[in-house]
Amino acid sequence: MHNIKQTLNKYVETFNTEVFIENDPIQIPHGFSKREDIEIAGFLAATIAWGQRKSIINNAKRLMEMMENSPYLFVTQANSATDWQPIKKFVHRTFNGEDCLFFLHSLRNIYLKHNGLETVFTKGFERDSTIFGTLAYFRKIFLELPHEKRVEKHLSDVSRGSAAKRLNMFLRWMVRQDRHGVDFGLWQNIPAAALMLPLDVHSSSIARKLGLLTRPQNDWKAVEEITAVLREFDPQDPVKYDFALFGIGVNRVTQLS
Repeated sequence: MHNIKQTLNKYVETFNTEVFIENDPIQIPHGFSKREDIEIAGFLAATIAWGQRKSIINNAKRLMEMMENSPYLFVTQANSATDWQPIKKFVHRTFNGEDCLFFLHSLRNIYLKHNGLETVFTKGFERDSTIFGTLAYFRKIFLELPHEKRVEKHLSDVSRGSAAKRLNMFLRWMVRQDRHGVDFGLWQNIPAAALMLPLDVHSSSIARKLGLLTRPQNDWKAVEEITAVLREFDPQDPVKYDFALFGIGVNRVTQLS
């Protein structure tokens, strides 16, 4: 395991650089400087982060343009059918305009009635100091407005075993902070030590090849298994290894040394 840790540490340094931002959906929130804009842009970019990264980035940029590149102002102040109309044309794979409208209205509710995304996630974390509890609580608040059943599939449900890759990725963006400037470190009340790995096809494949993950399916139990191993490597910042596992996988690195 010591050799694997050394290898992963090397690849964390390789991929956890500002160059990473250029080809990753995290570039969307990096286009903003206001805290609330970063949060909302990050959450929406993470929400549609499945499929080809180029497509994700292009569609996320288009969504920001539909919101006049002021996501916080749009979410909290749009008040007429004319304001909301362009959103109905948005689509990313199975996430359509009606889904997007609900997500924006739910964000509006969260910022106007619950004091923002950070407050909701923090309250969730304070319940039992786990990300599992955090994500379950967030989902409950996010879906408290009347909605069509179909929108629920776009927000992971950890209580039903989902790996919640996109929500864990969003939390990594908001919580982690280091000298490299990729993740934002905006939120101070959830420790990086508590974060869970955003498990996807790339990171899970590499984790299995390295013998770090034995569970065959990518679900919450797999997230718990791999994150527990990564906590042995770095108890204070286990999800920094997302850069290594994802980077090795997506860049098809074959010689691991």
